[in-house]
Amino acid sequence: MSTLELRSLVKSFDKIHVIRDVNLSVAHGEFVVFVGPSGCGKSTLLRMIAGLETTSSGDVRIDDQRVNDLSAAERGCAMVFQSYALYPHMTVYANMAFGLENAGVEPKQIEQQVKQAAALLRLDALLERRPTQLSGGQRQRVAIGRAIVRDPKIFLFDEPLSNLDAELRVSMRSELRDLHRRLGATMIYVTHDQVEAMTLADRIVVLRDGRIEQVGSPQTLYEEPVNTFVAGFIGSPRMNFIPLAALPATHALRAHLPTASDQIGIRPEHFEIDSGNGTDGQALQITVKSSEYMGSSSLMQGQLQDGTAIEALLNGTNLPERGKTLWMRVAPGKVHAFSKDGHSIRP
Repeated sequence: MSTLELRSLVKSFDKIHVIRDVNLSVAHGEFVVFVGPSGCGKSTLLRMIAGLETTSSGDVRIDDQRVNDLSAAERGCAMVFQSYALYPHMTVYANMAFGLENAGVEPKQIEQQVKQAAALLRLDALLERRPTQLSGGQRQRVAIGRAIVRDPKIFLFDEPLSNLDAELRVSMRSELRDLHRRLGATMIYVTHDQVEAMTLADRIVVLRDGRIEQVGSPQTLYEEPVNTFVAGFIGSPRMNFIPLAALPATHALRAHLPTASDQIGIRPEHFEIDSGNGTDGQALQITVKSSEYMGSSSLMQGQLQDGTAIEALLNGTNLPERGKTLWMRVAPGKVHAFSKDGHSIRP
């Protein structure tokens, strides 16, 4: 069983606090993704788990053992970096075997472990090639294979797909999900890409300014964000935020909102064009500013009468014309309510 626990973890550089009182438990076999904007502390947190950064206070515990004073090599973690960090003069086999050789593992065992990892990652036919003879995706698989042969307690990934093109990132996400299922290993993954987080994670940890804002499954974070930061970060395109003052006093949505509501949130994909042109008092009047063709749908940018910006993801291929007035409605169950300070309010 490979578990991870972070207890009141703090990291400061002089007077700059990078990680602030982080508490987190990761179960054996979980795929947990750290996500947040640039500078939120997610990579620093990963490096603290790996032993590449010291802790200012608090504990890192792996399999219920405090590892703060253990070196990176003694913690039983394997890290895959954003850069592949492969030795260009070595073959794929030599790159994957290098760490085991340094650890004094017997050559026969090294050969067995490398070949097992190569088969798992479909690198069997590439073992005698050098990194310059590989594609970006193949190089990343070699970097992952180098981690697999070590049979680590925990895999740590620091934005491993960010150097790949869009199409390759999609296929590599699928490969990583499949790899996790086959290995059943504990994996911690850092990314700034919330789509990666949503598609890979068992649980997502949303970070801001070194603090955890929310931890939960992708579905929980999408459907039940605890505040406007999480609501705006999870989901693409991002959630619309509308001041309550922008809704007419008689608007039907008001009847479904908690009394302490100050603003509402509506995801672009939850808007629908109202064929009744707002006659029942449940729709919002939006003036179209621009539209983006996206194939089977279009993304419309517009604004309410008070100037509040709105984005709506519309089905169909007909682009709404600039300057046109649309009446848009949303089911009350898809409307999120937030207080003045941005916290979610449940009915």
